[in-house]
Amino acid sequence: MLLGHPLLRRAGLGAAAGLGLLLAFPPYDVWPAAVGGVALLTLAVRGARVGEAAAVGLVAGLAVFVPLLSWTGVELGPAPWLILAAFQAVYVAGLAAGLTLVQRLPGWAWWTACLWVAQEAVRGRWPFEGFTWGRLAFSQADAPTLGLAQLGGAPLVTFVVALAGGWLAWAALQVRDRHPWRAAAGVAAAGLAVGLGLVVPGPATPADTPQATVAVVQGNVPRLGLDFNAQREQVLRNHVTATLELAAQAERGELAAPDLVLWPENSSDIDPYRDADAAGLIHAAARAVGVPILVGAVVATVDGSGVENTGIVWDPVTGPGDTYVKQHPVPFAEYVPLRGLARVVVPEVDELRPRDMVKGTEPGLLQVGPAMVGDVICFEVAYDDVVTDTVRGGAELVAVQTNNATFGFTPQTEQQLAMSRVRAVEHGRAVLVAATSGVSAVVDPDGTVRERAEVFTRAVMVDQVPLLTDLTPATRLGAAPEAALSAIGLLAVVAGLAVRPWRRRAHEDVPAESLTGEQRSRSGPEEVRA
Repeated sequence: MLLGHPLLRRAGLGAAAGLGLLLAFPPYDVWPAAVGGVALLTLAVRGARVGEAAAVGLVAGLAVFVPLLSWTGVELGPAPWLILAAFQAVYVAGLAAGLTLVQRLPGWAWWTACLWVAQEAVRGRWPFEGFTWGRLAFSQADAPTLGLAQLGGAPLVTFVVALAGGWLAWAALQVRDRHPWRAAAGVAAAGLAVGLGLVVPGPATPADTPQATVAVVQGNVPRLGLDFNAQREQVLRNHVTATLELAAQAERGELAAPDLVLWPENSSDIDPYRDADAAGLIHAAARAVGVPILVGAVVATVDGSGVENTGIVWDPVTGPGDTYVKQHPVPFAEYVPLRGLARVVVPEVDELRPRDMVKGTEPGLLQVGPAMVGDVICFEVAYDDVVTDTVRGGAELVAVQTNNATFGFTPQTEQQLAMSRVRAVEHGRAVLVAATSGVSAVVDPDGTVRERAEVFTRAVMVDQVPLLTDLTPATRLGAAPEAALSAIGLLAVVAGLAVRPWRRRAHEDVPAESLTGEQRSRSGPEEVRA
């Protein structure tokens, strides 16, 4: 029967692996499913030819990325969404090809974990500076593994989740081969890895740590959809009005008077350097509240040929001051590489993106009132180096200015909040998320969401947060753990190529349950030594 074909069975298991990985991310938040997804993909490619494994990995990648990235189709339609999902799935195909090779080696659960880190490292850097959505670490905001982020960052969290999945796969093989004690040991090892973060001390906040009272303003947008940008003046007025109300409540003693105010990305899509009315509105809000506002604005370049996504420190007395320009504009959304090809896929691309966004070159270090703020804008929270550079440079807290209004009620904003929680633990900093339409949030250094605003509501959150200066091991190490683990994974692939010839043994196409005990014993020591 066709359904009994070995490759189809592998593909079915690969699809289940992808769906398992999907369930680990918001809106589902079943974080153990990430471990199960890794285990299923590992089993799906075991003993397969490299080409077969890649095909199975492609199925798994599509199963996770097509639904995970569905929010990307809200703005530009299904073609860019499906192309992006398919491109991300290709990386999983490469990962799967490597997984079948490293399983030829003793201790393959470890090399499996290293390969996951390597795949995410490449996917997060190439092409067009990469795309990091769907990293295993970003599914672990509510998991015990989150605590490991402060030791080795997101790559270490990914490594441990994948290691647990590798051991779980090994345990499944022991069950198949009727080795219950080995199976129990594999399950115990997987559980130990998952729980390891619980014994890591949380980020320390000494009793004498300076505090700052911060206000996060979510002004909301006039209506859903792409056309909200046509009403950019109303978006600005929404944030001004919310800030004026904050000032009035603080004067009446209903809210604590803030030391600084955070507005989101695109809170002023009208260039305040060129539009006196926009500048006047922002300055009126700053004067009323009496403290600096970190404004998210779209600013034209000097020659007018491009725009910059900018954070501006707006002082209540002196007006606009220091700025941060977004370093990682989103390809095909904020700037259009390969514009000629893009026109074929999305004919209206020139109308939607007439000017490219120019990227900044300096980390987002801004003195806003009493706090040195590490400013990252929207998707930049997904890039390790952007956040690390701000904290290494002296940021005492991290601000994520974002605009998710285009994505409506999709899970995108919750997925981004999960990333912010990982960053809080990774660097031991409070993280303030300001979104035009939500989800805005105040996140403690241990990753706990202290307060949040719901999607498409106007909200102002006032909280006292610590201004921390100590660096976590993850901040100090930077990309070193990722580089080391990736190198080990790639070396394991090379070693796997050398273990046995390309031609497989005759019995490898036979389902495991039909092998004799003698055949099983000849299938290689790697089945035992994971």
